[in-house]
Amino acid sequence: MSDVVRLVGQPRFGGILVVSDHASNHVPEDLSLGIAPALLHEHMALDIGVAEVGAIMAAQAGIAAFQCGFSRLVCDVNREPEAPGAVPAASDGHAIPGNQLGEAERAARIARFHAPYHQALAGVLDAAPPALVVSLHSFTPRLATCTEPRPWQVGVLYNEDDRAARLAIPMLEAEGLLVGDQLPYSGRLLNYTMNRHAEAEGRPYLGIEIRQDGITEPAGQARWAAILARIANRVALEIV
Repeated sequence: MSDVVRLVGQPRFGGILVVSDHASNHVPEDLSLGIAPALLHEHMALDIGVAEVGAIMAAQAGIAAFQCGFSRLVCDVNREPEAPGAVPAASDGHAIPGNQLGEAERAARIARFHAPYHQALAGVLDAAPPALVVSLHSFTPRLATCTEPRPWQVGVLYNEDDRAARLAIPMLEAEGLLVGDQLPYSGRLLNYTMNRHAEAEGRPYLGIEIRQDGITEPAGQARWAAILARIANRVALEIV
C-alpha cells in the first residue's frame, strides 16, 4: 500500500484481518537512529517472525495481513501518540540517540509515521469489516534487562473485550501449547492499536503473542500460521 504499511492478501467482509504493528525493522534512509546495525535484527527493532507468519496466513482465502512497514524504533504505533514510548529514547537497555528529539521534531515523526498507519488501518477495517481481527506479536524467551525466563509458547492478550480470548485459550491449550493468559504482559497495559480500532468500535479481536524461538525458522512459521489460521477461523465462527 505504501512505505508505511504492507497489505498481504485481500481483506474480505466477514473475514479475518491479521494486524502486525511491529512486523518490520526498516529505517528510512533519511533517518539515523544512531545505533549499531546489528540491533535492528533484535526484538527491540521488530517482532521477529510475525511478518512471515502473517503472510503465510494471508495465503488462505478470507485472511489478509496488515503489516507496519517501519521499525518500532522509528515509531511505535502500538503506543499512544503522546506516550514517550511512541518515539523511544531507549529500548531493552540501549539508548537511541536519533530519537532524542525536540517537541517539533517529535510531532513531525508522529505525523509522518504514526498517524498515517492508523488512518490506513481504519480505512481497511471500514472498507471490509472483518469477523475477527488478530493482533499478532512475538516476544523474546528472555529480555536483556530481565533475568526471569518466559516459559509460555504463546500469550493471549486483551483489555476489556475478552470474547475471542476466552474462546481461543482452550483451543490453543488443546494443541498441546503452554498458553499465557495476559502473559508475558497484560493487554490492559499495552493494547493501543486494538483499543483504538477494535475495542472502541466493538470489533472482536484476538491478541496473540508467539514466543520468538518458535517462529525464527520457516518450519516454525508455517506451523504457527496453520495453528493460528485454524483457531482464528473457529473463533470467528463461534464468537457472539
